[in-house]
Amino acid sequence: MRTAEILTGWRVYSQIADRLRARISEGVYPAGSPMPSEAELCAEFGVARNTARRALTVLEDEGLIVTIPSKGRVVSGSTAEPYRYRQIADDLRAQITSGALGPAVPSEAALRRRYTASRNTVRQALSVLEQEGLIHAEHGRGRFVKQCGETS
Repeated sequence: MRTAEILTGWRVYSQIADRLRARISEGVYPAGSPMPSEAELCAEFGVARNTARRALTVLEDEGLIVTIPSKGRVVSGSTAEPYRYRQIADDLRAQITSGALGPAVPSEAALRRRYTASRNTVRQALSVLEQEGLIHAEHGRGRFVKQCGETS
């Protein structure tokens, strides 16, 4: 943690945003890395939490950072998908298109173990694939990869 650096004057949040923007461009915070929390920025710059939040909002509006639920703010520009369910859906989609997965899709329990993810995360990933028309569910039997020309 840096030593307290108190900023003063008009629009302090824009000064903080400028400094954070410079750190991002210098690689101090590379793509995909977490940004300091609001509390850390408050301590570093000697400002109120709302001021730190406004500085981060400026960077988010510029597209330099994104907010990911349960992870906080991270520097954008990473090629990795930030949402776990999308990572799982992307992996399963690649397996389906390559022919490595099918005709049956592994159970939710098996996918939870494979991806070390919660039931809701796995279900959300499967829902994405169902909406895309790549898989379909058969009540009491499971989920299956749709074959070319197959309809629900």
